[in-house]
Amino acid sequence: MLLAIDVGNTHIVTGVFDGDVLKNQWRMATDPRRTADEYGVFLRQLFDSSGISVTQIDGAIMACVVPSLVIVMQQLCRKFLGLELMVLGPGMKSGIQIVYDNPREVGADRVANAAGAQALYGGNIIAVDFGTATTFDCITEDGRYIGGAISPGIGISAEALYRAAAKLPRVELSAPENPIGKNTVDSIRSGLLYGYAAMVDGMVRRLSEHFSGKPKVIATGGFTPLLMPLCETLEEAAPDLTLEGLRIIHERNRKTTGKPTR
Repeated sequence: MLLAIDVGNTHIVTGVFDGDVLKNQWRMATDPRRTADEYGVFLRQLFDSSGISVTQIDGAIMACVVPSLVIVMQQLCRKFLGLELMVLGPGMKSGIQIVYDNPREVGADRVANAAGAQALYGGNIIAVDFGTATTFDCITEDGRYIGGAISPGIGISAEALYRAAAKLPRVELSAPENPIGKNTVDSIRSGLLYGYAAMVDGMVRRLSEHFSGKPKVIATGGFTPLLMPLCETLEEAAPDLTLEGLRIIHERNRKTTGKPTR
């Protein structure tokens, strides 16, 4: 079995694959202050609750956008799993040609998304990842990652509005029935949800103009269930895209890295 770890700024998403089947996945809060032992205890408890033994895990791979947690996760895998963690980074075989001014600047999660999108959908894809930031990744039909866009996520946008405007309350992220708000709370919710959906649709349409044909638009990330019904351009939800991309990349690199230490 393979353990795939996606360390984001807000959440750590982990998944266990049996072959190419995702058997279980879990979400934990990202906290750089936690030690390998603390994360290891959490992971063991999650394994136990799902009937998974650590001895069944024979490979581990991670995409991480929080540099301070790389060593923590490496220590976790060595101590609790007896494995060397494969860390997605420059020099690894992703199956994607990165056409970027500096390919090293592309986040590991975006590379995993591109690899997953290309393998699952065959390319000519715009992958929209709704996380702490919202990223738009463009993958051509011949497997080239040609770039994309990064914008503040809807969660931090809502928090910034609350913190910067003294008289505006913190609101629940849910769309009101009518985009014309009749009170302050509904006005904020309308601006956040409908306004964000309009931004996503506008970006997708602009990016689509630079493809040779009409790209397929897929959505992933924690805010997908919230925004998918509001966006006109999103065609399909792929909630496990990053984990699937990590599995595919691990398969392409497992002969050279990630060998068990036990």
